[in-house]
Amino acid sequence: MRFVAIGDSFTEGVGDEQPDGSVRGWADLVAQGIADAEGEAIQYANLAIRGKLLGPIIAEQLEPAMALQPTLVTLNGGGNDLLRPGTDIPQICNAVELALRRIIDGGSRPVLLAGPNPTGGLPRGDTIRTKGDALLRATADLAERLGVTYIDNWSDPHLPQRQYWSTDRLHLAPVGHHRVAANVLRGLGYAHPEDWLLDADPTPPPTRRDQLRYTREHVLPWVKRRLTGRSSGDGRSAKFASWSTVEPRTLR
Repeated sequence: MRFVAIGDSFTEGVGDEQPDGSVRGWADLVAQGIADAEGEAIQYANLAIRGKLLGPIIAEQLEPAMALQPTLVTLNGGGNDLLRPGTDIPQICNAVELALRRIIDGGSRPVLLAGPNPTGGLPRGDTIRTKGDALLRATADLAERLGVTYIDNWSDPHLPQRQYWSTDRLHLAPVGHHRVAANVLRGLGYAHPEDWLLDADPTPPPTRRDQLRYTREHVLPWVKRRLTGRSSGDGRSAKFASWSTVEPRTLR
């Protein structure tokens, strides 16, 4: 098994920060889950970089991914496109279709993911949800037409709940990444490891003070980046640009 993940912050693993400051995330967890299930080491690469729109994801990550000659490629993108005005759903779907066909023609198995629905805690959430629903329908139809495995995290009934999200309300908390990883493993025909925690206690609604802090610490910096043409991924490189070996664990 040679597994490559491409995408944005969702696939990079933002929100699942580790003690050393690195991020883990659902794709790393899927790699470990596959190795555990197969009982043998797999090769894993993750080219995802936070802040990327779908166009740059495909333009900058797809060919380096295919150059690794993977057997499995996961693709997610478009979440950052949904946050911007004038989202062109047909254009996104056309780009996704070309990417999926490139993966198939390259001899690899593509897996297309719909990201989880963050809109309950976001400004302009209703508008973003409407676009996300439209993108879900279009990409689900595309995956069915191409015979591609499709992981629908957008419709997961648990993931919209506050306890599955980090404090920025845009990236999943560790338990959310575990739930997405379990969804992906299920779609690939594997059970998730028994030691994973997929549920969390409910989080109380934010207070007015919480809302003010959230706006100051997360919304305003995001707006500033948009106005200045900057991205949270500027200057970053892929965390696993070449193969890393994931060994199976012995669970007791």
